[in-house]
Amino acid sequence: MLEKKRPSATLPTAKPAPAKKPPRRKYADAATVREIFTRLRAQNPEPKGELEYVNPFTLLVAVVLSAQATDAGVNKATRALFRAADTPQKMIALGEDSVRDHIKTIGLFRAKAKNVVALSQILVDKHGGQVPLDAASLEALPGVGRKTANVVRSIAFGEATIAVDTHLFRISNRIPLARGKTPLEVELGLLKIIPQEFLLHAHHWLILHGRYICKARKPECARCVIADLCTSPEKTI
Repeated sequence: MLEKKRPSATLPTAKPAPAKKPPRRKYADAATVREIFTRLRAQNPEPKGELEYVNPFTLLVAVVLSAQATDAGVNKATRALFRAADTPQKMIALGEDSVRDHIKTIGLFRAKAKNVVALSQILVDKHGGQVPLDAASLEALPGVGRKTANVVRSIAFGEATIAVDTHLFRISNRIPLARGKTPLEVELGLLKIIPQEFLLHAHHWLILHGRYICKARKPECARCVIADLCTSPEKTI
């Protein structure tokens, strides 16, 4: 009797290995970086910060007050304050209570008033009433962090620094220019890739771009001069 052949078992078809996604680049390439800042410069050759001030001291105070507050709100409060006290000596004489009354429309005004008077005293005691240039001395002042120090060094003294606020941090990661998990990582990355000719105004261009065009929730890509250079999945065009 002939033995019936059993049907051969069908071997499962091997699934192709999923294609590997190319690694995300940490930095934009040099040509893209140069083109981005060339366009931002052409659009706004001399960008300015939006805080009002009359000298390095009032700039320092304005930036300290701007934490968790809008520039417009700070300007509204500081116009009268700076008319009364535009030097550390005058701010000390004005006193914490009066400073608090001037800035009570600003968030965290009690702590900020205390810091403003305290930093004024340190400027008088340790720096001859002058705002120091070096970052370490600035960051040693009450209420002054790395971003505040970099803003003052850039605007008051013309130092090529990168002050990373929430807007700049967002768009540097979004475009991307320099990716980073912390403001310091983004700052150091941008300092590494931005050509020297753009450094003085770079953080102004990026902050203003993030504030008015590349917004957190609804980026206005149709108005963006660098939309074609952006690879963000959040693009609206």
